[in-house]
Amino acid sequence: MDCLKQAVEQEASDLFLVVGSPACHKVDGRVTPINDERILPADAERLVKEIYQRADRSMEEYLKTGDDDFSFAVPGLARFRVNAYRQRGSMSAVIRVVSFQIPNWEEMHIPQEVMKLAEVTHGMIIVTGTANSGKSTTQACIIDQINKTRESHVITLEDPIEYLHRNVKSLVSQREIAIDTKDYTSALRACMRQSPDVILLGEMRDAETISAAITAAETGHTIITTLHTRGTTNTIDRIVDTFPSQQQGQVRVQLASVLHTVVSQQLLPDVNGDLVPAFEIMHMNPAIRSLIRDNKNHQIDNVIASSGGEGMITMDQSILKLWKEGRITEETALDFAANPEQMKRTMR
Repeated sequence: MDCLKQAVEQEASDLFLVVGSPACHKVDGRVTPINDERILPADAERLVKEIYQRADRSMEEYLKTGDDDFSFAVPGLARFRVNAYRQRGSMSAVIRVVSFQIPNWEEMHIPQEVMKLAEVTHGMIIVTGTANSGKSTTQACIIDQINKTRESHVITLEDPIEYLHRNVKSLVSQREIAIDTKDYTSALRACMRQSPDVILLGEMRDAETISAAITAAETGHTIITTLHTRGTTNTIDRIVDTFPSQQQGQVRVQLASVLHTVVSQQLLPDVNGDLVPAFEIMHMNPAIRSLIRDNKNHQIDNVIASSGGEGMITMDQSILKLWKEGRITEETALDFAANPEQMKRTMR
């Protein structure tokens, strides 16, 4: 498909095939048409079927439910993550472009403090953010760093696999949900018999998966996972609230014990029209551990703000730093700040 090649050449993050519109791609957060030809229902059906053929995948699930996630690769071009769906009775797809090459963490502006997480030998690391905030890229860079510096067995559980890791110093086993294993929970339980040192869990989607991940961390493994949340406080609240009220006290105790770091990130438009990431970094310390156990999560932000010497930084501190460096405008800083009024006073 020519549009796949165009998307890669234009360094697009996503390709959109939706009836009534031309094929579009997203570059630096902006969706623009590739050409002027509107996609008709018959065109969409042909294109989606071609994608399934390339992926050598049955359309049974898609035709039954109207939604499907999978991935495929075009040799010499790139790997693609697909979400096929129906809208207004017609076939549509959003295709994420994933380079074969693991991104360079410095070029992605990922802080050294985040990359140090490759040295963690036990506990849970959670990378959070909204959709398209760069969580998968950050995870891939950490796994790549582990692969290059440690002699470990790394197991990744993904839906679908995004970045391909070749064995360097580590042995990397990559399992795709629904193809190599049934689901996250059963794959995570099976991991315990596969002698892993590091487990990458694509996403914690429900209480069962979260419980299995916490148990794996309690047994001494490093768990690297994601949640669609913003900030440490929201992340902890989301995890605890997933469980029935009678279990939440125990979950807080377990989380205080196994949690190592929460990295929250978002992408901001910079002065050149590109995207630059801002990061909140929370490392567990005795004060935060106590706040989690005592259900005083609202006080965690204050501890992060005052713990720069331990490598922590709040999202607003990170955004302010980008503004001071001249990489983003004042307007952007205020738009993305958690506390715009406080940010404005600090800038003055």
